[in-house]
Amino acid sequence: MKEIILLKDGEIALKGLNRYAFEDTMIKNAKHRLSSLGRFRFYKAQSTIYIEPMENGIDMEEAVNRLKKVFGIAAICRACVAEKSWDDICRLAPAYLKDTLEDASTFKVTAKRSDKKFPLDSPKICAELGGLLLEKFPHLRVDVKKPDVIVTVEIRDYAAYIHAGQIPGPGGMPVGSSGRAMLLLSGGIDSPVAGYRMAKRGLELSAVHFVSPPYTSGRAKLKVIQLAHLMTPYCGKIKLHIVTLTKIQEQMRDCCPEDLFTVLLRRVMMEAAEHISKEDSCLALITGESLAQVASQTVFAIACTDAAVQLPVLRPLIGMDKEEIIRTARNIGTFETSILPYEDCCTVFTPKHPKTKPSLQMVLDAEKLLPNREELLREALDSAEIVEVSMAGAKGYIE
Repeated sequence: MKEIILLKDGEIALKGLNRYAFEDTMIKNAKHRLSSLGRFRFYKAQSTIYIEPMENGIDMEEAVNRLKKVFGIAAICRACVAEKSWDDICRLAPAYLKDTLEDASTFKVTAKRSDKKFPLDSPKICAELGGLLLEKFPHLRVDVKKPDVIVTVEIRDYAAYIHAGQIPGPGGMPVGSSGRAMLLLSGGIDSPVAGYRMAKRGLELSAVHFVSPPYTSGRAKLKVIQLAHLMTPYCGKIKLHIVTLTKIQEQMRDCCPEDLFTVLLRRVMMEAAEHISKEDSCLALITGESLAQVASQTVFAIACTDAAVQLPVLRPLIGMDKEEIIRTARNIGTFETSILPYEDCCTVFTPKHPKTKPSLQMVLDAEKLLPNREELLREALDSAEIVEVSMAGAKGYIE
């Protein structure tokens, strides 16, 4: 019995003449995610992408699990391939659907007949196949409104396909179809979710993480590498830059008003991220800020940090509350790692009473008190560590 995977477009279908470019990007991403499972043949026909295994013993369940994390896919069908004859459909359907239907109480049959030359029309296919399945599985009953299983027969140009309903895909746009952006990746809950949400809109990600040894530890750095690794099933490989800001933070501690430490540090981070963005051909910065969540995320503080850079800053979580962000973090598998209790660069020299309504002039005046700011920033960028993170692991990092 031959099995195949059918992929259905979602938002991509609305892209008009550019649709095929988006589909090609999605296919490239799907090929990459499945490459370690074996050889597959990919082809497109009739608004569907077909993934045909070319080897025996391929783990189709694992293939579907991986495709559920490929942005751009609206629905996935794991289907049996039959000849375009009613006899072959009736022969294969009960055997292919056996495990699914034995665990169900109710079902219905739907049919899609794109080949109008097929002798049975859609209502006849539904009635005849439904009767056959009731005969083979007498414990079942038909429920056309809320069935446990929807059996679908698709009659297409070259074959018939039988499946037990669609598995929801992640939707969105294929990673890489919207360009590349730089994610400011902390060790917290928010920034991995921000990266995930922007990857879902088609952005390929690079990332930058800031450390302050000895105030932050090697474990904290490993935690962020692990977070990047957990994001890769959705976002693809991530080039992670690790930048040390210890000297700049110590100079801020010694020279600047304490209540401005947070916004001053955020401006340094944004500038560093913008510099690295040019090397990685990134067109925007991404942060995990949620409005008014902490002192550095008030409208006043955000205005001051944005003024430090010229690239657009994307904040996909800006209107989300913490529970919404946590829910997404749990869904994508980053939450448990994010809450590991290791130091974060942003917690070093945290002011007791950070200023929530800083003005830009106030911040610029404070920066003038840092005599070596530009020199220290350049030094930090020149000594940045680069880790290539993929689903296979992290390359380029030595603990």
